Amino acid sequence: MPGGRRCQYGEINILLYLTVILFGVASWVAVNGLLIELPVLVPHLPEGWALPSYLIMIMQPANIGPIFVTLAYILTNDKLNEKVVIYTILTIGALACLLLSFFWKNTSVVAGEEHSTALMTLHFFLSVVDCTSSVLFLPFMSLFRVQYMTGYFIGEGMSGLIPSLVALAQGVGKISCKNVSIMDTTTNLSSFEIQTIYQEPYFPVEHFFLFLFAMMILCGLAFSLLNYLPYFKKEHVTRKKLCSNTDPMELQTSKSRNDKPTEVGESLIHGLESDVVLNAPPAPHHSMSTKNYLYFLCLVVWINALTNGVLPSIQTYSCLPYGYNAYHLAMTLANIANPSACVVALLLPVPTSLVISILTFVGTALSTFIVVTAVQSPSPVLYEESAGPYVVVTVWVVMAFLMVFSKVSLATLFRKEGKRALLWCGAMTQVGSVSGAIVTYLLVNVAKTFHSASACS
Repeated sequence: MPGGRRCQYGEINILLYLTVILFGVASWVAVNGLLIELPVLVPHLPEGWALPSYLIMIMQPANIGPIFVTLAYILTNDKLNEKVVIYTILTIGALACLLLSFFWKNTSVVAGEEHSTALMTLHFFLSVVDCTSSVLFLPFMSLFRVQYMTGYFIGEGMSGLIPSLVALAQGVGKISCKNVSIMDTTTNLSSFEIQTIYQEPYFPVEHFFLFLFAMMILCGLAFSLLNYLPYFKKEHVTRKKLCSNTDPMELQTSKSRNDKPTEVGESLIHGLESDVVLNAPPAPHHSMSTKNYLYFLCLVVWINALTNGVLPSIQTYSCLPYGYNAYHLAMTLANIANPSACVVALLLPVPTSLVISILTFVGTALSTFIVVTAVQSPSPVLYEESAGPYVVVTVWVVMAFLMVFSKVSLATLFRKEGKRALLWCGAMTQVGSVSGAIVTYLLVNVAKTFHSASACS
């Protein structure tokens, strides 16, 4: 059909690809949005800047969601009704965002101290939704050909970028530095101290949470289209039809003569799920060895421990000594690098263990530099040099790009192994994220390893 051909880019249906991107946004948009909004929330809530550490710990028991879903997959032999569970978590996420717009300021006394109980409770439900998406959305993507995996990860990357852009328009992070006189009551002597003043946003927090609610609704609509729109259902691998210029009888004859499949047959079968029965003989598929399988799962754990657990928790310690602009620039450009790496992974796929290992090693080396600057805060290396801000921002952006590129390449390899492999890829994503978050929480809040610099330093 001429109209359909205009929507094609090689083997990719552009409309389907864009819908997959929108679906991928649902993976972490709610939690990312809440964390990005913290500079506006903190001045109004009793925990102050201790609030992020509370939210990080609340996210850990939320992993009961992915644990339950993973067990359900195993016990039902991969026959879990994904559609029902995904609709359920998307509904929970949308309702939690809606309720946040009304109750985010509500507090109550717990153990003699005032706490933001409404915000924390709803954050728990958002965390359940987003953590569970790792073990639900990836297996769901086995319904589509491997080329669409990068679209999902572009959406996942944009789940941080889109709220960041909205928060930027809201004015989140706009500060002023004021020289304040402080009186010492014991000596009656006054001293001056530069304090950080957070400016009022251009639109209120309530509107930001309503925006997140609208995003969850749109993502739910995208999921419905992927499942039920006939135009997209034709792209499901289990419904893939032979091309009109391919003679099924010719393929049958080839099979009966034990001939090798035709070139057309090979290209068709290659994009299909391995458990789909076709009239043509299956194209040869070299399954991943057990050694490589376990090695790649370890890489998934390591990459997500760094990018989802350790590094986001210490970004302020790493960047603030170089100035507030460096901190904001590193955060924004890293969010842009995320979907950019997914696009590059689509155009220049390199699904080989050697390349992935090298990229992960370089990303790890850059992550080590970031950890060192965080440990040395508030006086890290190059913080007094004019080149310091440029170096730290560049390191953050390149690290984010390389790690995301490696993560997408690994997911592409697991997609070729089938649905169960994607399930374990998603499960190990959460294992890495939780491990990194717990270790960093202990280092920050128990061992007091890191010391923050002032935004006005």
